Amino acid sequence: MTTTSTRLQLKDVSASYDRATLVLRDLSLDIAAGELVALLGPSGCGKTTALKIVAGLLRPTSGDVLFDGQLFTRVPAERRGAVMVFQKPLLFPYLTVAENVAFGLKMRRTPKPEVARRVGEALRLVQLEGYDARRPKELSGGQEQRVALARALVTEPRVLLLDEPFSALDVGLRAEMRSLVRSLQSRLRITTVFVTHDQEEAGTIADRIALLLDGRLEQFSAPRDFYTAPSTPEAARFFGWKVIEGAQRGCQVETPLGSFALPESDASAGSDRRAMIAFHPASARLVARNGDSPTSVENNLAGRLETVVDLGTRIRYTVALPSGELIEIDRALHDDRGPAPPMKSGTQVFVHVPAEAVKVFLPDSDETEVRGQRSEIS
Repeated sequence: MTTTSTRLQLKDVSASYDRATLVLRDLSLDIAAGELVALLGPSGCGKTTALKIVAGLLRPTSGDVLFDGQLFTRVPAERRGAVMVFQKPLLFPYLTVAENVAFGLKMRRTPKPEVARRVGEALRLVQLEGYDARRPKELSGGQEQRVALARALVTEPRVLLLDEPFSALDVGLRAEMRSLVRSLQSRLRITTVFVTHDQEEAGTIADRIALLLDGRLEQFSAPRDFYTAPSTPEAARFFGWKVIEGAQRGCQVETPLGSFALPESDASAGSDRRAMIAFHPASARLVARNGDSPTSVENNLAGRLETVVDLGTRIRYTVALPSGELIEIDRALHDDRGPAPPMKSGTQVFVHVPAEAVKVFLPDSDETEVRGQRSEIS
């Protein structure tokens, strides 16, 4: 199967369905040829709208779509070479698997010998050899999505668009299908955009993640960056970081929940200004405290252990802070910090956050500044 890797660009794309509310706001993406990018975000953030604009199923209110530097904003969908795979496979129930896969080729009047060859190759790619004569009602959900994927690949598209294609499958099948898509994409080098609301799914399948929030691009970077270097408080919150408002005074940030020390090198960063500190629970550790312990010490959040759940290979601790907020901290049964602490519900604890794991966002500045370096997440 021959495919063409295509550079895909969206430049200041905005979209509205009713001319009153923008679904997308000045979205700009530059996706390299052969790259797999995940569009991630909550429901209603504009992910599917962006996909439809790339496919040519929806015209943007403003902005442009380019394939390999050529303007494609007004090119009809059937001439773009972009194909979509939807959450529901949308197979024709009265056609066989082979006939479903061949449908697009027949619409293009492809010669029969070529159709047979390409259909057979597509079915081999998705590991459905021998399923040619079956009908959709004889297939499992995962097999139906494989047929839908084969139907997309058989046309040898320039851009492959996947709109939450595995959300209806169970956990095991979803992992299996993600591995299949990643393997096929790496092998065929098709420029691919994968829509999902699942952070783990985005992280395991994509070269880069474009996080959309309220129709805007919040951050576009490698998956690891969202766990080590979120660019905004909103991106941090979406990826599970705890964000607390406070005021920076030299190398400390005072918050309603306690004082947080930053590396000494940041002492000159500024003082007496509003700031937000952020840390990922994976960088924190629990420390039991006795009744004589202070209610708040530097880089420690006082709290009460609400639940302890044994997940087999790790323990999940849920800590209630005085504010009523909850923090979940997972610990492997054994890691480089030693065994997981044998605590019980009701234990008074500190959530300790190392200074090097703390980030500071300065919302009053023109650019979000970051103080401190994020430690490795275990």
